[in-house]
Amino acid sequence: MKFFVSFLMVLISICLNANAEESFLENAAGVMLHNVDEGESTGNQSETASWQTRAQDVLVNALSLTGIQYKYGGKSPETGFDCSGFVRYVFSQATNLTLPPTARAIAQIGKTVKKEELQPGDLVFFNTLKSAFSHVGIYMGDNKFIHAPSAGKTVRVESMKDGYWAKRFNGAQRLDKEVEKSAANAN
Repeated sequence: MKFFVSFLMVLISICLNANAEESFLENAAGVMLHNVDEGESTGNQSETASWQTRAQDVLVNALSLTGIQYKYGGKSPETGFDCSGFVRYVFSQATNLTLPPTARAIAQIGKTVKKEELQPGDLVFFNTLKSAFSHVGIYMGDNKFIHAPSAGKTVRVESMKDGYWAKRFNGAQRLDKEVEKSAANAN
């Protein structure tokens, strides 16, 4: 397992740190990771670089949990995960950021991001229970996201272009500033 995580970290690092205007890289999970030219980002270069490093940690951590069973109310690899438990666990482990307990509450923090401006590490939200922001996942790049879907399923990567998810997309949030504040408070 450590080899797999190390392998993913190298692949994600290459993608997120590429110098090309746009770069694509397919990782072992079949996810095309996309790196946007840093000139397109807002904020200063050190903030961008720091968020990219933390986003890399988020993605590696998330991918290492692929295959963990869904469990309503679950919040650890040992118990299984529901969608918000999965996202909370990944961000806690990768960034030391403590997120609220529900998808709806998580949707209230961070900066709103347009679908066409999504970057790896952003959170994506869906209306799965006839209620806005009732499901959350982590954007991987190339219209793919990783999440804990529902009972009887496991943590996995899926396409946001899939009809079910495309119809239910609610929005996205970027937690770059919250992650940086959390890191500053930890020091």
